[in-house]
Amino acid sequence: MKILVLNSGSSSVKYELCDIENETCIVAYGQIEAIGIEGTILSHSQKNNPAKIKIPIVAKDHTEAINEILKILTSPENGIIKNKNEIEAVGHRIVHGGEYFTQPVIIDETVKKNLEKCYDIAPLHNPHSVKGILAIEELLPKVPQVAVFDTAFHQTIPQFAYLYALPYRFYQQFAIRKYGFHGISNQYLTERLSKITKVPATKLKTINCHLGNGASITAVKYGKSVETSMGFTPLEGLIMGSRCGDIDPSIPLYLMSRESLKTNDVQSLLNKQSGLLGISGISSDMRTIIKKSEEGSEKATLAIEMFCYRIKKYISSYIGVLNGCDYIVFSAAIGERSPLLRRKILSGLDSLGIIIDEEKNSKCVDCESDISDKKSKIKIYVIPTNEAIVIARETKKLLDNSIQKK
Repeated sequence: MKILVLNSGSSSVKYELCDIENETCIVAYGQIEAIGIEGTILSHSQKNNPAKIKIPIVAKDHTEAINEILKILTSPENGIIKNKNEIEAVGHRIVHGGEYFTQPVIIDETVKKNLEKCYDIAPLHNPHSVKGILAIEELLPKVPQVAVFDTAFHQTIPQFAYLYALPYRFYQQFAIRKYGFHGISNQYLTERLSKITKVPATKLKTINCHLGNGASITAVKYGKSVETSMGFTPLEGLIMGSRCGDIDPSIPLYLMSRESLKTNDVQSLLNKQSGLLGISGISSDMRTIIKKSEEGSEKATLAIEMFCYRIKKYISSYIGVLNGCDYIVFSAAIGERSPLLRRKILSGLDSLGIIIDEEKNSKCVDCESDISDKKSKIKIYVIPTNEAIVIARETKKLLDNSIQKK
């Protein structure tokens, strides 16, 4: 079964073509950037030939962009399938399911309407996901579509942990609560760790550190999320590439009065101008910041120290939430590729039974590995995440079940 996995953003679409039988195999992948802007580029790779092909295209909207994806997947030179009819299903990564969706669903008119009801709480994500859904309806009208939600994994967080200490009526009226994100990644890490260790997830207590340009930490108790750092939106929690993470909530109000900022100005400040970018004044990309730190930039060094300190605080507190921990897992771009930051994050936690093996850690870049010292009571793993595999598996499972019911 060939499944196309799509992640539609405001001006981009990431894609993976998966071929599923007993296991999932990503046979082709890539993305289109700068949709609707001059200079739109399609980047494409194949499993058997990972060299990236970059092609300038014209795509004024998501429908034209996804059509270009279908063209390259079927092209004689760079394609992987003979025609688009080989695609049997499409799975979409949806960032926010609100309280409407606690598990993957087959997309129909009711689902689309409920996704639209989440626009207010996910204005940067959900509207563009729906554009991707509508594009597939036009380009592959007979192909079933499935929505897989980043928030669904966190629906097991207890009410005392997901509510904010605001008047309760705001939760009742506007569904203001912690939702959490990176749930698809957390699902993969939880399942993969169980397979590696040969211990059922229902017997493990883990802390998953998904560290990329967007970053979050999740406490998983016996296979279920019980706490996570992101909240009502992906802004809460850790310091990120350009997001501030946790701050005193009175700060935006103070700045609005001092600098005559409007709501949109504050949104941009907290989401796009803060975090590593705001502190360093250099970049939101951790690779650039590490390089500048090594060259002597004090602000780049400060940004790194702040980033690691915030993560260390969360790890320490989540050990308390879980009443002990079996494994700490690092994943996503920074978590998978930076031995330096993993070492900095975990240094000074030996009193909690967390001891990293320096040699194993230094050798682990873009690979799956146990990097814990033999004396470490809490084991430390690096596991490259794979959200596309989860989406493809969930899509197949849901469609298989719907066929059996018929």
